[in-house]
Amino acid sequence: MSNEKKITIGIIVGILAIIAILMIAIPKYRVWSQEMQGRAEFARAEQNRQIMVTQAEAQLLVEKLNAQMEVERAKGVAEAMEIITEYINQPYLFWRFINMLQTTQNQIIYIPTEGMMPVLEAGRFR
Repeated sequence: MSNEKKITIGIIVGILAIIAILMIAIPKYRVWSQEMQGRAEFARAEQNRQIMVTQAEAQLLVEKLNAQMEVERAKGVAEAMEIITEYINQPYLFWRFINMLQTTQNQIIYIPTEGMMPVLEAGRFR
């Protein structure tokens, strides 16, 4: 055989070898590629789950702190009410009422009686 035929046959055999290698390699590459995509999707899903868990834990902490804040506010109100009931008694309220009467001018004021009901003067304005 001549050199040209050997070269042509060599080129054809080389091309056929490349085609055979590609026929074997391409399906394996596709399988490997799909596996890598699956792993990437799994990693993204895991990361998203961790983000959601972290956000839920943060929300839980916020709710617990808000509840503690409400409890402390209620304790403060209870303490204030205790102080008020301890120091503001009937004589003090009567004294405050008398002082208020001194600052009013030309007004009708209904003074509570023993039954804590005002004396109405409905007949006065006929």
